[in-house]
Amino acid sequence: MSSTIDLKDLKRRMDGAIDALHKDFGSLRTGRASASLLDAVHVEAYGSPTPINQVGTVSVPEPRMISVQVWDKTMVAAVDKAIRNSPLGVNPVVEGTLLRIPIPPLNEERRAELAKAASAYAEHARVAIRNIRRDGMDTLKQMEKDGEISEDELKSQSDSVQKLTDDYVGKVDSSLKSKQDEIMQV
Repeated sequence: MSSTIDLKDLKRRMDGAIDALHKDFGSLRTGRASASLLDAVHVEAYGSPTPINQVGTVSVPEPRMISVQVWDKTMVAAVDKAIRNSPLGVNPVVEGTLLRIPIPPLNEERRAELAKAASAYAEHARVAIRNIRRDGMDTLKQMEKDGEISEDELKSQSDSVQKLTDDYVGKVDSSLKSKQDEIMQV
């Protein structure tokens, strides 16, 4: 083992938590169309649940419209059903193999629910970051116990891990604020 903690590894893992948060935020409907809204929707295709982007092309032709060009004509009804049964609350319009999905504006109650969901996603990211910090701190304590680092080095490196954690929690908070602003925008 080296005599310092691998901050790059902790940073990489914390970046992963931030990336997961942004992916979660992308699945929240904000009144604006986004192709990532359909990422969580799976279609029963050929006997197994399949993401929509693997049975057709998802695009955003207008700010409040998503279109799905289904490649296989036999899959159109299944894609339509999957979108209607999803928690998105949208109703596709079928035109041959093309599904047009108008995104209705959000009411105030729905906006508050989405802001709450965004807060929950942010809290999950904070917990993940704190767990990564705990792993780093445990490693440092074990290194000190094994005599690899001194008590002063433990304090110094613990401060570095804590500063890194604080930076990433700040990133989560700023991402949450911008997402909540986007959700509440009429």
